[in-house]
Formats: sequence, structure tokens, C-alpha cells
Amino acid sequence: LQGEYVQIELFGRINEDQYMAFGLSGANGRPQMAQSDVVVAFYDTNARVFRAEDYFISDLSQCDGHRGVCPDERLGARNNVVVVSGDRKGGVTSIRYKRLLQTNEAIYDMPIPIDRDVSIIAAVGPLNARKEANAHSHTASDHNQDDIRINFSKRNDHSCKNSLYDIKDESGPKPWPTRKIKGEQKFRASIGATGGKRGYTAITGIPSWGIAWYINDQLIPEITVERGLTYEFLIEGGNDPAQPARYHPFYITDSPEGGLGQKTGLEARKQKAYAGVEYDEDGNAIPTAVGRYCEWEHQTVDRSAEFDDFEQFKSTLVFKCEDGEPGYLNWTVPMDAPDILYYQCFTHNNLGWRINVVDAGASTAPASLQLGRNQLLFYMMFTVFSLVVTNSRLSNFLLA
Repeated sequence: LQGEYVQIELFGRINEDQYMAFGLSGANGRPQMAQSDVVVAFYDTNARVFRAEDYFISDLSQCDGHRGVCPDERLGARNNVVVVSGDRKGGVTSIRYKRLLQTNEAIYDMPIPIDRDVSIIAAVGPLNARKEANAHSHTASDHNQDDIRINFSKRNDHSCKNSLYDIKDESGPKPWPTRKIKGEQKFRASIGATGGKRGYTAITGIPSWGIAWYINDQLIPEITVERGLTYEFLIEGGNDPAQPARYHPFYITDSPEGGLGQKTGLEARKQKAYAGVEYDEDGNAIPTAVGRYCEWEHQTVDRSAEFDDFEQFKSTLVFKCEDGEPGYLNWTVPMDAPDILYYQCFTHNNLGWRINVVDAGASTAPASLQLGRNQLLFYMMFTVFSLVVTNSRLSNFLLA
């Protein structure tokens, strides 16, 4: 304690694309992320500085500028955290910061009590393209699952016995192969677990935030479609905007990031929506492909690291749907569509993956048919050659 301030130093064995977070739990007596007041600390590789940002977590979802895992500044409040120092050595990042025990932010900052124990939250996770915290993937290694309490007025506690510098880095598990769907014209899009280090991030190279699109019960498969053909999508990503963690309108875009609903101005104009979006008279994008919420959920904890095969991992999940009907999207692929598009979430970044766009017939012709075409072509060429040879011999015979 330093007068009206508390000074805290965080240590984390994190990569340069990760953050560590610490703060007050959203409910005393248990570790609750929702409604918690935390500080997110990391090394900014672009600015080459250590940063600590004041966050309020209203929901376990990406920040959309109003709700989710949001920096206070994006909510119109202040960053009441000041970085004192930072260091990185031996694979361990340490960041020291200070904040007021009592700020003037009644909504987004919780007062830090010094007269009693208080439940805290500690977590690590990936940074997104905005250098903001992505929601963690809900495993025991990502955040504390037990109720840990701290009395901020205590001195010389020294209750932490282990050193992060003694922990060796371990290589991650082998990623699952990318799933692929060809020759199909009907798809079911629902939400599901990302598969930890074997799944979404390994496939896309992009940090995930715990959930992703499942197409026909497959984790972010590559879909191949043909120009000029019509495709049907049943959408089960949620239809209640008041629950941002369960509201994921489906749309098709040329953006590998998605999240058109978060974008404004130049950011919004950088991407084009091909399906699932309409525009009002003021030019605002409105999502149209919404339906009941269905999710492939963990039965217990994330066990993706245990399985080399996605289907084995999927057997540890349970598929649950809320009441209601799925949404419906009917899409005819434009003849001038680019070779690569993406299916994404309108309200959040990085839930989907790639759509390969090909010319008519290129995706549906089976190998046997292709072989038949090759044999037919060879037969035609051989027939022409035979006719030429026969005519040549006939001419020579007549001349003789």
C-alpha cells in the first residue's frame, strides 16, 4: 500500500501475444469472471512498451464496444492503472502497476478493501489484433478455479512457494488436421468449443476466445462452393442481442477477421459482406442470419490435449440447444466472387474460417468421373491420330 494507492506486481510465463490478468472477482466467495474488475497486463510488441489496462468484464464474450471483456476506455470510462515498471527474462514477464484503492468510476471499478479478505481472479490468455484480451478458453490452466482470497493490507506474506523461473516450457500438442467439406449444398452452423491448442488456433494461426463455428458438426472446416450455385445454411448461433456471449449472427465476408458489427468508418468499409447482412437507409449493417443458440459444450473440462483425433475429442462434448427455431440463409454464389471468402460472426471477431470458391463443376466431380473424362479425352485423341494415320496410308496406296 502506498497511501491511496495499491501497487501490484504480476509475474507470468506468457508469450508476447498473450496477456495476464488480475483483479477482483465478480462475486465474493467464488472466482467469477462476469462482473469482475481486472487489470490486463502485457508487453506491446508494436509500441515496445509494457502495458496495464483497466478492464470491466460484463460478459464472457469479446468486447463489442458496449459489453464483453472490455477495456474501461472503450466503455467511455478511464484507465485508472499506471505502469510502474516491466521486465521480461527467462520466458517470464513481470509488470508492476498501481491503481487507486477507490476510484471515481462507480460502474466499472470496484473499490479494493483493505480491512478484510477479498476473492480475486487471475488469468492468462491470447491478445487479439487490437491488442485487447480475448476471453479465455475456460480451462484450469487459464484461470483460477478455486476461491483464492487476498488481504491487500497484509505485508511479508510470502505464501507463494513456487517460482515461474523453475518451470520449463513445454511444446504444445500436435494440431488436428483441417476438416474439409466439398460437394455439399446444405450446412448447419452452430457454436462449439475451439479444441485448445490442437484446434482453432493451430488451424488458423489466430488466437481463439473459447468458441468457434461448427459446420455440419465439424470444427471450422474449409468449405468449397461453386460460383452460380445456391447453398442453404441453418443458423444456430443465438438470436438475443441482450446476451452477447450467446449472440453470433452468421454472415459471409471477404474478411478473415469478421466482426462487421463492431466496425465503424474505414474499418467497416475494408470488408464486404456477401450474405447474411442487409443495410438500412442510413447505411448501417443489419445481421439477418440469426436463430436459436446451439453449442457443443464440454461435459466437464477441456480435454482436447488428450486426443490426437477431433472425433475422439467431440465425444467428450455434449450438444445443447435452446428453445426456438434455427435461422435460415439462402446464398447464391456470385459469378465474380473471389477465390477465398470466410464464414464469420457478425458481432465478434475470429469465430469462422475459409470458404474456397471455385468454378462450376470443379468441386463436385468425383475422381472416377474425372478419370472417365481423361480416358474420353485420350480416346478422342487416339481416334483422331488413327484417322490421320489411316488417311495417310490410303493416300500412299492410291499414289502407288
